[in-house]
Amino acid sequence: MAIQANNTGALPVARLHEIHDCLSLVLDATERPTRYSQAEREARSYTRAALRHVERMIGGAA
Repeated sequence: MAIQANNTGALPVARLHEIHDCLSLVLDATERPTRYSQAEREARSYTRAALRHVERMIGGAA
């Protein structure tokens, strides 16, 4: 049974943790020692921003 963040239609906390894990995996999978293209830097930046946003949502739901 999923734990609900609240009754306002928010995502269940378990789903937020899944999203967090997926975003973390994306950053890990695309990490490399060489330089990134501009598009890759932008994509990684958006992914990090989404990860921070999900972390704030999880923190507020706890």
